[in-house]
Amino acid sequence: MPLRSLKVADYMSRHPAVLKPSMPIEEAVARLIDAQSIGGPVIDDLKQVVGFLSEQDCLKMMLEGTYHNEQSATVADCMSAQVLSVNMDMAIVDLAQQFGANRPKVYPVVDYQQKLVGVISRSQVLKAIHLHLKDAFANHA
Repeated sequence: MPLRSLKVADYMSRHPAVLKPSMPIEEAVARLIDAQSIGGPVIDDLKQVVGFLSEQDCLKMMLEGTYHNEQSATVADCMSAQVLSVNMDMAIVDLAQQFGANRPKVYPVVDYQQKLVGVISRSQVLKAIHLHLKDAFANHA
């Protein structure tokens, strides 16, 4: 089986920490911690990705001192609205080639209606390629 046949849908996490723009940042932080996630997609009522909230975004908000102020920040106040998402049918090898120094470590995964169906991380991509190469090597040994 060629490396190109590995698809994002086969290796993505289907149950990411999903956030809403109006959610208080404290609740979002709790969800990310509970999910042991470095970030999560922010979706609207149609399940379309409208942003991404990273640990770095949360840390920045906490260090600015507004985390425990009386007027709490929301996810929309902290998230990045410039989100790179990938389609669930994208080849793993193509996604691996997109990873770079200034690229996200986690990508929201969307279907053909642009609705969130999961997330995929660098470590999941690495695992997919590793398992494929390990199997290919074992079959040729």
